[in-house]
Amino acid sequence: MNSDFVEMNVLYDFYGSLLTGKQMDIFKMYYMDDYSLGEISQELNISRQGVYDSLKRAESILKYYEDKLGLVKKYNANMEKINRIRRTIDEAKKYISDEKALEALDDIEKEIDSLEL
Repeated sequence: MNSDFVEMNVLYDFYGSLLTGKQMDIFKMYYMDDYSLGEISQELNISRQGVYDSLKRAESILKYYEDKLGLVKKYNANMEKINRIRRTIDEAKKYISDEKALEALDDIEKEIDSLEL
């Protein structure tokens, strides 16, 4: 899959609700339903150029919000930290025989699992 498609879908997950209804429809049809510009044009009864312009505007808006807010960047950084913590816990469990310490590590893992990211 094209990395631009993946990037756009991730941006849409974070910021898609900030688009207009028409932009959301066109975005979904193009990026999620794999419609061509011509198919979207026919479906929505607008020009192919209108579809293209709306799609490019939506992409630009999503990138703008990421540039300003950085939610995707922060999310990815937090997920990397969480994965490092998980690996550290797994490694520590190999060398710990104390049951209370193992329970504490299990509790930490449960807390990580409960995070709403």
